[in-house]
Amino acid sequence: MNQKAAFIKKSNNIVVIGASAGGIIALKTIFGQIKKPLNCPVLVVIHRPKQGSHKLDEVLGYSSNLTIKEASNQEPMLDGIIYLAASNYHLLVENDGTLSLSLSDRVNFSRPSIDVTFYNVVKQFGNRVTGIILTGANEDGAFGLGAIASAGGKTIVQKPQEAQISVMPEAALKMAPDSKQLTLHEISNYLLSNFSS
Repeated sequence: MNQKAAFIKKSNNIVVIGASAGGIIALKTIFGQIKKPLNCPVLVVIHRPKQGSHKLDEVLGYSSNLTIKEASNQEPMLDGIIYLAASNYHLLVENDGTLSLSLSDRVNFSRPSIDVTFYNVVKQFGNRVTGIILTGANEDGAFGLGAIASAGGKTIVQKPQEAQISVMPEAALKMAPDSKQLTLHEISNYLLSNFSS
């Protein structure tokens, strides 16, 4: 069995994280506290300028021991790696467990769009998805988090009062009101408790 085919069969869980304004600081806080690899893949969608820096993996990796990389088209998705959506591309998971980058239309004025990735991952993994929404100034990700909740997955929202901008967490809570509301430190501890060996 090749590596691509093995992934979907063997992996039990996937974590998806969405963030916008203030998200880089939030992600650095979360990942900086996780000192050992997680036993699942993590997909991160953060809004950033089309012509912005392509070194976000280095920025986030500077304060983290985790393997953080920008996702590449047709790359096999593996446990223990944090994949960042590339600037100006939607991030998707294919049936064979590879990642793909899409230039399809913007959703919520965004590409990458959190909703696009969340919906796609729910279709592939159902209740094995844990979705996390962090700080942000628009409502991208709210419907996607609702879809994760409807599929029986786990949903987490950064506490709005802690978020640099609370619009995104508040919108997510309207669509998935039973989500755990956690601080960034609590999100780190949750990931360690539930997704580390």
